[in-house]
Amino acid sequence: MTVLASSLDTKSPEHAANREAMLAKLADLDAEHAKALAGGGEKYVQRHRKRGKLLARERIELLLDPDTPFLELSPLAAWGSDYTVGASLVTGIGVVEGVECLITANDPTVRGGASNPWSLKKALRANDIALANRLPCVNLVESGGADLPSQKEIFIPGGAIFRDLTRLSAAGIPTVAVVFGNSTAGGAYVPGMSDHVIMVKERAKVFLGGPPLVKMATGEESDDESLGGAEMHARVSGLADYFAVDEPDALRQARRVVARLNHRKAYGDPGPAEPPKYDADELLGIVPGDLRTPFDPREVIARIVDASDFDEFKPMYGTSLTTGWAALHGYPIGVLANARGVLFSEESQKAAQFIQLANQRDIPLLFLHNTTGYMVGKEYEQGGIIKHGAMMINAVSNSRVPHLSVLMGASYGAGHYGMCGRAYDPRFLFAWPSAKSAVMGPQQLAGVLSIVARQSAAAKGQPYDEEGDAALRAMVEQQIESESLPMFLSGRLYDDGVIDPRDTRTVLGMCLSAIHTASYEGARGGFGVFRM
Repeated sequence: MTVLASSLDTKSPEHAANREAMLAKLADLDAEHAKALAGGGEKYVQRHRKRGKLLARERIELLLDPDTPFLELSPLAAWGSDYTVGASLVTGIGVVEGVECLITANDPTVRGGASNPWSLKKALRANDIALANRLPCVNLVESGGADLPSQKEIFIPGGAIFRDLTRLSAAGIPTVAVVFGNSTAGGAYVPGMSDHVIMVKERAKVFLGGPPLVKMATGEESDDESLGGAEMHARVSGLADYFAVDEPDALRQARRVVARLNHRKAYGDPGPAEPPKYDADELLGIVPGDLRTPFDPREVIARIVDASDFDEFKPMYGTSLTTGWAALHGYPIGVLANARGVLFSEESQKAAQFIQLANQRDIPLLFLHNTTGYMVGKEYEQGGIIKHGAMMINAVSNSRVPHLSVLMGASYGAGHYGMCGRAYDPRFLFAWPSAKSAVMGPQQLAGVLSIVARQSAAAKGQPYDEEGDAALRAMVEQQIESESLPMFLSGRLYDDGVIDPRDTRTVLGMCLSAIHTASYEGARGGFGVFRM
């Protein structure tokens, strides 16, 4: 075995400082996650409980197999917006009757579970994950539909929710709707387009138009139960396949539905795997507070892969990028990890070859980001950095094995693309609290704007306002710094969540298990034209 040797000094002042900085960021992250857990706040939580109803995450907990984990996705959706953190929707992956499922649950304590623009983005991302990984979808429904004040941002793109449900079903991916309360107007099509529907007695209300709308449109007098109650849909319309007497009964029935799906993973279980040789807690002290200070990604790899066993590929060539083969929770993976930030021509060519090899062997790829981008300057431009960087991006774009990305530190410029950023459709992408992502670093971006403004003034023969320049640079640096932070980016669903570094192995293991529910095959060709 090729066990990585660690040179990390956990007793050093640097490690202690890095650890303290990371713990401070994790405390901030916990505070924001608490906002999502709080939902609409104590007043609305108590009102919901007084109605004899379970909270969204309590419903999920009863649905899941006992003592199994739930990988919540996009918990910070809508962070920094006018909407509640979490976007009134819980999504994630969990095990139901031994079957990994994509689960969504409306949070009715937030404006009755109504969907806002960020809820929509979050739901669509969940559907993408289900389709790519062939995961059955269980929707725990209680929503009044669109949040009407923001309907202009929801109505047109919102139809994709129903489109996705039909596409999942057409692909043989089961869809289950459990209706606990309102599922009205457009929301009625969620059970309407699901393969299996369970409704709760005297709670579920599924109709295209409620009594007031029916009265206005037709003059007809009606009530909730006759118009869209669970018993009516179970006895008369046939929309309900199963009639539940209460919420626990509905969740019990949902578990039985999943148990009878006969849904099997494309690949068998990988079997037991030996844990890393080093303590995951040490991951807290690896990334420096100042991301301009490099760190060795092998120290991270040694603490997440099985037995800390890593076969490095081209270790003496393109040393700013570490590549190699490992296993994680028994699943084979290829790893690409930035070592010193900058990507040169050698790193780009090495990455392209490595990605091709992984596709030949049908091995998923893990990208560990800490890059400031591709190298600039006359020497490097003349050496072909553009065509070599394009070669790496071409390989990433046309690779067909599953990709996983973790932003550990910087992820700037086209380096973010070459390392399989969000636009390149990794199956899952997570960030550490230490991560930053933008066109370039705040100081560099502000400096570029300053140089351009100075040159413009000189060309016009005008004096340059040094005081104004300093103020502009400070403002730009502050703006770019705030917009490159992981909570800001996670709020916009540019990742699937900000995670504690110590949880990285567990999170990636759950993702790899989900990935192996669907079959895949690497690209054997078809990478397009590589400019040599």
